[in-house]
Amino acid sequence: MSPTADPSSSASLPGDTLLPPGTDLPEHIGKYRVLRRLGEGATSDVFLAMDDFHNQEVAIKRLRHWSGPASEEDAMSIRFFAAEAALAGRLQHPNVVQILDAVQDGDAPYLVMEYVHGLTLKHFCRSDRLLPLDQIVELGFKCAMALSYVFRQGVIHRDIKPANLLAVLDSAGQVTDVKVSDFGSALNLNADMTQVHRVGSLAFMPPEQIEGGDVGAQADIYSLGAVLYHLVSGRPPFDAPNQMALMHQIYHQAPQSLQGQRGGVTPELDAVILKALAKHPHERHADWESFGQALSELVAKQLVPLARLNEVKDSERFNLLRGLEFFASFGDVELWEVVRRARWRRYPLDHLLYKRGQEGNTFHIIAQGEVEVWRDGALVATLGDGTSVGEMAYLAPNPELRRHSTDIRVTRLCTTVSFTPDSLGQLSPECQHRFDRAFIQVLVRRLHLAHETLAHPRRIM
Repeated sequence: MSPTADPSSSASLPGDTLLPPGTDLPEHIGKYRVLRRLGEGATSDVFLAMDDFHNQEVAIKRLRHWSGPASEEDAMSIRFFAAEAALAGRLQHPNVVQILDAVQDGDAPYLVMEYVHGLTLKHFCRSDRLLPLDQIVELGFKCAMALSYVFRQGVIHRDIKPANLLAVLDSAGQVTDVKVSDFGSALNLNADMTQVHRVGSLAFMPPEQIEGGDVGAQADIYSLGAVLYHLVSGRPPFDAPNQMALMHQIYHQAPQSLQGQRGGVTPELDAVILKALAKHPHERHADWESFGQALSELVAKQLVPLARLNEVKDSERFNLLRGLEFFASFGDVELWEVVRRARWRRYPLDHLLYKRGQEGNTFHIIAQGEVEVWRDGALVATLGDGTSVGEMAYLAPNPELRRHSTDIRVTRLCTTVSFTPDSLGQLSPECQHRFDRAFIQVLVRRLHLAHETLAHPRRIM
């Protein structure tokens, strides 16, 4: 197990008891102004600090000074620090805690991380605090997609457990998102340095990781499955009074079915989680994409009880966008931006998205459904999934060109993703660039079609 500070401390809410209460608080760590202590581990302390230059709060994990020769534990803590420091600035995903900086400050180096307002998922593992089943599945999907991204960067986490997954809370204290944290135990497949083996948290480790051999993404898939099992049932898949007994269970005992442990657990939900907990890596989900797809289908196909029947979950939105031609060039990070920042609306049959002569300030991408384009009483085009309408609201250089020249009517129940020029301007530069490229492709196709219509009208008709 990593000897770094428990990341659950770094997510403490304002008003929590500061640890330890009698310890002096440094005024500054480097350029960062210290606000309060968030927690402590065996060899490090975690502080909430202010980055005055960027006007944002950050969490700082600092190794403690030690007196005398460095012990084996001190040496290990430095290696774990180095593993995280090597990832500074590399992992930029909305569901991964960002490591903003790593500073070698004498014998007390420190990491500067994104500060997350929330709690670790460990808080929701108690039987009296369990989250709704559909929310657990959603959080699992987001973790799977985040760890898929991490794996594509050449990193295997190796210590996925509830205390290393941060639940993001809104102002009302409701869970809105999740972030993967603490990469001190990570295996960096692209690093040249010798890396630490036999790390992780035993209760969430697969057999091959306990043995200390080479591990792949399948090890993290097992660990996430164990986390989901704990969140659903209120207890881990294996529990024993000592390590030897626990290891024997992990090696030889099948986890108990989740059905019957909690109301609402369907055979399909049970099967998805138990497959992740298979003893042999090749018996688990083939990869993160397969695991994520299996989780999202539980919600999309209503194979898990839904707290809000008509709500479109983030997992559905993400997978919907992934399947559309318009978003083919978007990476996962940009897709999550669209999921969270776009306006999602459903429109009934015969609804007019635009009327001729109306000045447009919104463009729509059709996620599901169909619309017809009419000009002067004649049907001009039929547009379906993945096509855009009203994009001149974004592209036009003056208001006169933003007046619609056609009526656009819904002919099949329609779900759209919409932006205004202002809301699109709030996206990251990379995401805006992807939109620009997608619109250029739309315009090229339409110009080509117009050219073909003029050159070969009978063929087009």
